[in-house]
Amino acid sequence: MNQSSAEAHPKDRLGRQLSLFDLVMIVVASTVGAGIFLTPGQVAQLLPSPAWIMAAWVTGAVLSFAGAITNAELGAMFPRAGGNYVYLREAFHPLAGFLVGWLTFFAIYAGTVAALASALAEGVGVRLGWSEGMVLLAGVATIAVISLIHLVSLRWGARANNLTTAFKLLAIGAFVFLGPWMGEGEASRVWASSEGEFSVVSFGRALSPVLFSYLGWNASIYVASEIKDPNRNIPRSLFMGLGLCALIYLLVNAVYLYAIPLDVFRGIPDAGAAAGEALFGPVGGMLVGLFVLLSVLGTLNATALVGPRIPYAMALDGLFLGGTDKVHPTLGTPTLAIIVQAFAAIGLLLVLKSFPFVLDFTVFAIILATMADVLALYRLRRTQPLRARPYRAWGYPWVPGLYLLTNGAVGLAMLWGSPFECLMGVLMLLAGLPFYLWFASRRPRVEEGRP
Repeated sequence: MNQSSAEAHPKDRLGRQLSLFDLVMIVVASTVGAGIFLTPGQVAQLLPSPAWIMAAWVTGAVLSFAGAITNAELGAMFPRAGGNYVYLREAFHPLAGFLVGWLTFFAIYAGTVAALASALAEGVGVRLGWSEGMVLLAGVATIAVISLIHLVSLRWGARANNLTTAFKLLAIGAFVFLGPWMGEGEASRVWASSEGEFSVVSFGRALSPVLFSYLGWNASIYVASEIKDPNRNIPRSLFMGLGLCALIYLLVNAVYLYAIPLDVFRGIPDAGAAAGEALFGPVGGMLVGLFVLLSVLGTLNATALVGPRIPYAMALDGLFLGGTDKVHPTLGTPTLAIIVQAFAAIGLLLVLKSFPFVLDFTVFAIILATMADVLALYRLRRTQPLRARPYRAWGYPWVPGLYLLTNGAVGLAMLWGSPFECLMGVLMLLAGLPFYLWFASRRPRVEEGRP
């Protein structure tokens, strides 16, 4: 089924080039990055036993699947560029769409591009002995080169993503299966007894790095206007990509617990490198460390591909910088939107703080945005009951409601444990208000592209 004229934005000029395979690879690449290597130690530090650690990763998967169910219905209803900007705009008001789109673009996508470029540059710089200035320059150059690839061609970007993701999956598969078979470890560590008391607040706080590691499961909804057969492939890409990521995370964490004693695992900054060294010696640790850098590069590439579609979609409605909605006549890419993201990421790169700061700031923004998606689903079920829904959310209204309530609880736990970072997310959301008023005052009164 092709996108109907009622579903299409009349000004959208992006072509449909992405297959289901491309989409699944985008979801996997967007999700499986540095998080699964750098955050498990933080999760373990907050929980008393391996069972609770695995439970946190399962809970993250379940929450993400509940969110995917919601986004599958919304994405198939509105297969347009921009993702939740479109859903909130259609369900409530252009202001709601703009604020969520603003938060998603700057706090999640541009912020993640900056964080990943910084992590990649620092990882390489440590090995080559670079100065702080050289590391910063390398981070800026990385953003520029990745952006240039996506400027030239969507297919180039998608092929680069497919290649790096295929390599990532092969390397993770080797780590998961060769580690217990050939490496040194103890199976009893995987089901060791508790070493402390369980706390609901600590479990909620542990879900912050877990949910950060699942960030990216909804990547395909933002490129919906470039997907072949979007009504079928959007839901499929969400469920297939997220299912593969959840399986990877559970297997990798089991290998970590097998390889590293729990008291060492707690708070360890790089579980991947530590597990590689424990299983295979110093060479194994070095190889896993290099693989982490390649994994970060793959996630950076996927994130840089997806993010520009948000300001592009906002500009189609006159709610972003003029010209951001333009598509290059020969390259077929949203050139100015890609350039805007590059400059935003470079600007954020100059003010990035520690990794946990970026983690909590980004996750709280994700929680706000995805809770808004669920509210949009409820609203559209009531206000547009006759609109075509190629996919209907399974378990409605209970599963989306569970997602809404659980994310609210996680958000409160984060607000209690990391109030400054969460406040920064709220301030980022509110910072979009004067820009909306300015953009709205300059656009025509008649809204284009709204059914």
